[in-house]
Amino acid sequence: MRRRDLLKLGGLAALGATAAACGGDSGSPGDVRLQFMYWGSTFEKKAIETMLAQYAKQHAGVQVKPLYTPDEYDVKLNTLVAGNRLPDVGYVPMAMSFRLGEQGKLVNLFPYLKKYPQLAGYLPDAYLWSGQDNLHGVATANEAMMLWFSKSAVAAAGVAPPADAASAWTWDQLIENATKLTVDQNGKRPDESGFDPNQVRQFGISSSITYGAAWYGFLRSNGGDFADKDGKKCLLDTPEAIEVFQNLQDLIYKHRVAPGPGQLAATGDEVPGTNILLKTKRVAMVVDGHWSLLDMNESKVDYGIGVLPKYAEPFTATQVAGASAVFAGGKHEQEAVELFAFHNDPRYVDLYAKGLWMPQEKKYYEDQAAVDSWTKNEQHPQEFRTAVVDYTREHGVPDFRNRVKNLSAISSDVLTPALQEIETGKRPAGEILKAVAPKISGLLQGWHHTQAL
Repeated sequence: MRRRDLLKLGGLAALGATAAACGGDSGSPGDVRLQFMYWGSTFEKKAIETMLAQYAKQHAGVQVKPLYTPDEYDVKLNTLVAGNRLPDVGYVPMAMSFRLGEQGKLVNLFPYLKKYPQLAGYLPDAYLWSGQDNLHGVATANEAMMLWFSKSAVAAAGVAPPADAASAWTWDQLIENATKLTVDQNGKRPDESGFDPNQVRQFGISSSITYGAAWYGFLRSNGGDFADKDGKKCLLDTPEAIEVFQNLQDLIYKHRVAPGPGQLAATGDEVPGTNILLKTKRVAMVVDGHWSLLDMNESKVDYGIGVLPKYAEPFTATQVAGASAVFAGGKHEQEAVELFAFHNDPRYVDLYAKGLWMPQEKKYYEDQAAVDSWTKNEQHPQEFRTAVVDYTREHGVPDFRNRVKNLSAISSDVLTPALQEIETGKRPAGEILKAVAPKISGLLQGWHHTQAL
């Protein structure tokens, strides 16, 4: 999942160049020069640069320099923070945004909500609070998880992934259909004699065990959660959670319809993006985020979109994104806030119509004309309204990773290693989760602050 991998980040190249570019304002008197720092795929890079050019065109006397930083984003941003050479506006890794907000390194946007009404009309879960009335940023876009599929692959197998929540598959139906879509090099399926799990030409489904947003919707659908209401006790050792993770493990090792670790890697450990997996039919269906839509269209993939399988009530993780913020201490805070308000406003930015982002304003899910303004085009397939817009509005739950305090330590020290072990299939999921849940509880510090506007 390319955007997910970008959130992990890697490589230190060009750190010095980025640092040197930040913190300065060498324009002529009266000119305003801003810097916008961001990560993303090459397609996202092009879209962001177009957006920044549109902003400069509409704001005479303001120039915006894009600081494209695809590798080691958190390391580079931390270096800029330490050197007090921050950009004006930009992306911030989610967990880091809360730390910087609490340290006063990000502008409190709460006083600006009255001046920029679109910022006050966001979905409640979009806002990121460091404390009472301290709004340090927003989730950049309301990205949601869904089921992507190759239209030709599912058609050949006689499978039809549902595009509305009311028709969502049960887990048993997912297994049945993923089995039909899994074929080895000799044309055998997993339920046929002679199937070779080591020589699979096309896997039926790929759904990450280690990426939290991929399984959080399943967890909530099964009546579970990551932590209790106080955010102090981990619930991954409950029967509901164990069932979800055992089912994910069983897709690989019992039903043999999903790839195990390393089975999709083209070179080294790098797994191709969802657009490539579907285009090459290496996998027929992939659980991934909405952000893949831009790459799907740019890569000319013959894709379709469905809703996730369910246990009880269908759910999907939403607000699966990094943060956007205005950095404190800049010479032009007012103009920087204006750029912030512009950078994810669908009235001015084509990132929504092109398929990279989902809007944060409520009206783009409720008002028909507003919905049409970003979805009624060639970049959004016919099923998008029910499979994404309605599904997100009626069945979305905010990604737990945006709300859990101390998540960086929890993930690196205990959660990720445990999920990686589940992925290997060497031990049952329940055995691993029962051992790790108390350790996570010992690190939990509660949920991040929330408040109504």
